[in-house]
Amino acid sequence: MAEGPLRVLLDGTPLLGARTGIGRYTAALSEELTSLSEVDLRAVAFTLRGWRKLRKVLPHGVQARGMPVSARLLRASWLRSQLPPVELFAGPTDVVHGTNFVLPGRFRAAGVLTIHDLAFFDEPGELNPSDRTLPELVRRGARKANVICTPTSAVADAVAEKLDVDRDKIVVTPLGVNPAWFTARPPEDGVRARLRLPEKYLLFAGAAGPRKGLEWLAKAHDAAPDLPPLVFAGPGPFPRLPRSGQTGYLSDVDLRAVVAGAAALVLPSRDEGFGLPVLEAMASDVAVVCTDIPALREVAGDCATLVPYDDVDGLADALRQAVTDPHATTTSTARRTHAAGFTWRNCALRTVEAYHQAVAR
Repeated sequence: MAEGPLRVLLDGTPLLGARTGIGRYTAALSEELTSLSEVDLRAVAFTLRGWRKLRKVLPHGVQARGMPVSARLLRASWLRSQLPPVELFAGPTDVVHGTNFVLPGRFRAAGVLTIHDLAFFDEPGELNPSDRTLPELVRRGARKANVICTPTSAVADAVAEKLDVDRDKIVVTPLGVNPAWFTARPPEDGVRARLRLPEKYLLFAGAAGPRKGLEWLAKAHDAAPDLPPLVFAGPGPFPRLPRSGQTGYLSDVDLRAVVAGAAALVLPSRDEGFGLPVLEAMASDVAVVCTDIPALREVAGDCATLVPYDDVDGLADALRQAVTDPHATTTSTARRTHAAGFTWRNCALRTVEAYHQAVAR
């Protein structure tokens, strides 16, 4: 490796298009890495046509590279070999970081792979047809990577067990909370009218999907007519219920206002890798109800109400208590203090540790 900053090539493909969890992770991580003098960051996008857009969404000064080959063809090739190596298009680098489950083929560079969760291993039938090779790509990437990053210890344990990976090869890099969440305020009248928000509402924030437990949430909400209306914020399609509304994908500013204005946030996921909305709600001093699963237990700590998955009455009761007594579980100070312990700077520093470990291996 050359003297000077560590040359890192990041998969920036998740920065293109509407950003959900992995896009927000990649954006925040790239911002923090850019501010560290020990890292020389570049980014690459794996898409035939859209890679030039990467230049417009990267932090200032970060160079964009593209592999003008369709992602489908690249994945098919990387299932069998290291060809084409990403350095062929992006130039020499010390570390290649696959931010979105897939480790690109590489020539000499060390490989770091972020695995956000393993939900698709348990339910492969829920994958889109275009992602049917993802389980094998992740399995191969985990085997070929020098270091694996996961957002929680819960995911790290699952990766070690299900992918037969040495636990010492995994570095936990918890996600962070943008400081703007700590000053979030409920929506003003104009925003409330534009988004058709009721005066009081329960909120689900995130992308729809089979593992998000929305059918369970719908049953619990229907079983408790005394609860406020339910609002879904994020890319759908969401269940259409008698007492519900949908905002669609929201800008960061609107999302913070919608979360801050909620009577409670609910994350009823069957499986989750981290659960960033939980911490963002806590930073906004909003009560949180979520599923009692390992990753959410780890992230929520003692500051949320945890409910066993698929317990309809239990979820309805937890939501009712969150609405009537939002500080029954914890104080405002405890919520905000807990959320403040998760920073993107810490995520970046732990990721840089993973880079150095990968190069050393």
